[in-house]
Amino acid sequence: MNNHELEILYDDGPCLVVNKPAGLLTQAPRGIDSLEVRVKQFYRLREGKPSDANIYLGLAHRIDRPVTGAIVFARHVRATRKLCSQFADRTVSKTYWAMVEGKVSPSEGIWTDYLHKRHGMAQAEVVDRDHPAAKEAILRYQVRWHGPAASWLEIELLTGRTHQIRIQSASRGHAVLGDSQYGSTLPFGPQHEDLRERAIALHARQLAFRHPMTGEIVDITAPLSEDWTPLELPPELQ
Repeated sequence: MNNHELEILYDDGPCLVVNKPAGLLTQAPRGIDSLEVRVKQFYRLREGKPSDANIYLGLAHRIDRPVTGAIVFARHVRATRKLCSQFADRTVSKTYWAMVEGKVSPSEGIWTDYLHKRHGMAQAEVVDRDHPAAKEAILRYQVRWHGPAASWLEIELLTGRTHQIRIQSASRGHAVLGDSQYGSTLPFGPQHEDLRERAIALHARQLAFRHPMTGEIVDITAPLSEDWTPLELPPELQ
């Protein structure tokens, strides 16, 4: 796959699910490359529209720049509103895979914290429950595999907060591999000079929602990127 080719996982009516690559913003200001820009160009080419044609594209959720995995876009306003309602009502199923530092114990459980997105910064922090800007963050995890220096987690997000998995893991001494922003000391993937292009070991593995037009359940599994290959995982986890 070249640098600007989309890995399309699902394409039906106004819904398009893409396997987002690492190092790419989901959405960005005009003039900056992003997944949104590339998806709009995909529709221009498919619909035979000029390169400067205005394309409506709705986003119901986002994935962090260094994170990979399944993300859904909508081609018209009605579909966007219905998808956004599902995310707001927490009826969307979101499962992530993460490789984190150390041995996570117990082997399964629920992490509950209160997070605050730092003003003017793309960074979150754990705060006390009574903090005026605190937002509850809940996830359910299961350890699927232990390596000598890391644990493979399957995570179900029960809330959707900024950098939620990254900060909840790191605050317990289990930073996501490659996530130097939250204290990881172990590398992951190609070590690009530009830190913004580096991946972390966090992947939106599964996404399930109701098709906004038909109401049918759409359940998508996103393949792992090649960055995960050197981890030599058991076959059942690949």
